[in-house]
Amino acid sequence: MSDQDQSEKTEEPTPKKLSEARKKGQIATSKEVNSFAVLLGAALIIGIAGPFVALRVYSPLAGLVEKAGTMAVDQGSSGDILFEVFGSVIIAMAPVFVVFIVLALAASMGQSGILFTTEPISPKLDKISPIKGFGRLFAVRSLVEFLKGIAKMGVVGAVAVILVMPELDRLETIVQMDVRQLLEEIQTLLMRLLIGVTSIMAIIAVADYIYQKYEHTKQLKMSRQEIRDEHKQSEGDPHVKARLRQIRHERARQRMMAAVPQADVIVTNPTHFAVALKYDTAVMAAPTVVAKGVDNVAFRIREVAEEHNVPIVENPPLARALFGGVELDQQIPEEHYQAVAQIISYVYRLKGNRASA
Repeated sequence: MSDQDQSEKTEEPTPKKLSEARKKGQIATSKEVNSFAVLLGAALIIGIAGPFVALRVYSPLAGLVEKAGTMAVDQGSSGDILFEVFGSVIIAMAPVFVVFIVLALAASMGQSGILFTTEPISPKLDKISPIKGFGRLFAVRSLVEFLKGIAKMGVVGAVAVILVMPELDRLETIVQMDVRQLLEEIQTLLMRLLIGVTSIMAIIAVADYIYQKYEHTKQLKMSRQEIRDEHKQSEGDPHVKARLRQIRHERARQRMMAAVPQADVIVTNPTHFAVALKYDTAVMAAPTVVAKGVDNVAFRIREVAEEHNVPIVENPPLARALFGGVELDQQIPEEHYQAVAQIISYVYRLKGNRASA
């Protein structure tokens, strides 16, 4: 992407762009949050169940050492003993691994939610291209991640050294302790170390997550043209929508004009408004508006009515009221019953006179 193209991307990504990126697996995640979760799990395990787990691991190993001189060394016996010992160690460590896995999954889901997608692992040519790979290796983001890793190791290492250095003078006394005392001392030292490192990692994780969110949003930023194109795709091209509205309007007008010859009367303004009414006592509770229009449409309604000998009656107040207050194919409201009834009666009398003549 050219610098000019990147400079044009000044708008925040739309919800649609964010949703599409999420479907492709492009989400803001921080590996430091996962590292912090694992360290937190280690601190909890050591603080709550450290000695118990250590004894569960130590016991089978100590038994193996104590019986080393009396154990048979043939292939079958050695295999059984090793299998039993390592089985006991694995069983003792299983809860620890479960806690680590649960916390790592919780950290990942806390950042991205539940997401299932195969897009990141789908085969693509640019993933195996040496040129693309070389470009990613020396990209600005890769350099930032490298420097961030160096800085993190430096800070965490410095904190660990500061916390461990005062205990070096106690090495002579520590080695003379029995197993239980030694485990308690190791637990205390590890807890102090983990609390310090975890505290630093918490700060690093928060800072890195904010940075990852910023970079993610920056990568997904859009130009104004992209937003307009997305709007067209979502809402439809305004020109196409206008054309569709015009077509629907023309078809509705044609259907309306086709209903004028079957009307009983046309109420006019006399020139600006025209409303066609039909009243079939067998199926209608009240007269119904079957066509209406203003100016050119009103003129066309009158033309069609004259061609088909539909009576035209001038009543400006009623024409305006019916045009503004009654929709097509809707019966007239009660407040217009009397005025319309007079017109309908007049039309029926007029038709009767014509028939008798």
